[in-house]
Amino acid sequence: MTEASRTEATRTEATGSEATANIGVVGLAVMGSNLARNLASREGNTVAVYNRSREKTDTLVAEHPEAEFVPAFSYEEFAATLAKPRTAIIMVKAGRPTDAVIDSLLEVFEPGDIIVDGGNALFTDTIRREKAVRETGVNFVGAGISGGEEGALLGPSIMPGGSDESWVTLGPILKSIAAVAEGEPCVTHVGHDGAGHFVKMVHNGIEYADMQLIAEAYDLIRRGTGKSPAEIADVFAEWNGGELESYLIEITAEVLRQIDAETGSPLVDVILDQAGAKGTGAWTVQTALNLGVPVSGIAEAVFARSLSSHPEQREVSRDLPGAAEPLAISDADAFIEDVRLALYASKIVAYSQGFDEIRAGAAEYDWTIDLGAVSKIWRGGCIIRAQFLNRIAEAYQDTPDLPVLLAAPYFVEALGRAQGAWRRIVQLAAGAGIPAPAFSSSLAYYDGLRAERLPAALVQGQRDFFGAHTYKRIDKEGTFHTQWSGDRTEIEAEDTH
Repeated sequence: MTEASRTEATRTEATGSEATANIGVVGLAVMGSNLARNLASREGNTVAVYNRSREKTDTLVAEHPEAEFVPAFSYEEFAATLAKPRTAIIMVKAGRPTDAVIDSLLEVFEPGDIIVDGGNALFTDTIRREKAVRETGVNFVGAGISGGEEGALLGPSIMPGGSDESWVTLGPILKSIAAVAEGEPCVTHVGHDGAGHFVKMVHNGIEYADMQLIAEAYDLIRRGTGKSPAEIADVFAEWNGGELESYLIEITAEVLRQIDAETGSPLVDVILDQAGAKGTGAWTVQTALNLGVPVSGIAEAVFARSLSSHPEQREVSRDLPGAAEPLAISDADAFIEDVRLALYASKIVAYSQGFDEIRAGAAEYDWTIDLGAVSKIWRGGCIIRAQFLNRIAEAYQDTPDLPVLLAAPYFVEALGRAQGAWRRIVQLAAGAGIPAPAFSSSLAYYDGLRAERLPAALVQGQRDFFGAHTYKRIDKEGTFHTQWSGDRTEIEAEDTH
């Protein structure tokens, strides 16, 4: 008997457990419990479960006997229940709790085993963890999991990174629990180390933009037409039957129809107008800034939540001068159609900016990420699932190195059809003093891409004046500097870019 075999035999004897599970889950709060139940419901999976507090483990096992969970009450026992290569999915809070669980698993796991972080970790933390864990011989996988509590139970969209070796074992397990869209599981091996959590981060950033755009559309319709939330719910339900079909449009109609039991008012009128955030939207914007990628629609959505959460500033600003006339709409149906088209165009921009960031991140961190495959795994299970993700997949299939998604023929046609309405809505909102930051910034980005010449030339001239940052010319090669404090002659300078 080898030393490893003797160790395993001793561990099994001490714990009384046998290696019967092919997958384990650590952390049994709602997301972890639902994911464990999802795993257990799929043929071929036997699931070991462990939680720091025994009560949650006992409750889960007692409430779901059909799952035939293999409970463990120590990390040693948990490891002993897992067949090799041992595979464990961590579903705990990001940060120190995740590091603590990793350290504990490393004490009982062996080379070749797999630790999967299924939480919303910052991708740079995942890069760090993967490098440290790899040195022990254990595989570490950062996997973005989208779909919330319902997705975890019924089928999420999953974005795993990690090594090729880990995907051999992990791939079939994740495919068994992922959402299915048009016959395809919504999971793919995104790339190595932090690639999975990077893509999940951008997914959440797009989610911020999508939600803000929908909120602006609702606000404009309500102010412009006087329709009730229930009537606007009908509008969104109708939109969900067309090119705007998506999970977020669907649930928006449900939220707007909800009546508060206590007051009898629409629930949306009772909810405090201060939006919370958990950080992934901010990470998306911060990372984009570092990569030099404009994600203005996403950024404005993040800032809109921040502004909403400063009641002390809003309170003292209510008497600031505003528009002279409120929004006055004579043709409600035509206005609502304009809002729909503006929403669709702005939504396209949000996705395009997100995919730009993924491409830039892949180049920066040496990942090979298939953008078409990413769009396909977002078609089901995740929060931003939408009908037009198929069009995105087709665009990248036709032109894998497409510089910007907006230039794909389908989106050129869609934006051409929508831009008149888009401009009218932004103009009306500005004229009436109605904040529509995501609509407005998306249109400005679109026009920035279209512009034959941008005022960046003046910015570069200013930079050269006060900081000798140099500039390039349109009529000849080289890098130049004007001697602004001298005789203002131009000299050829060393390229500082």
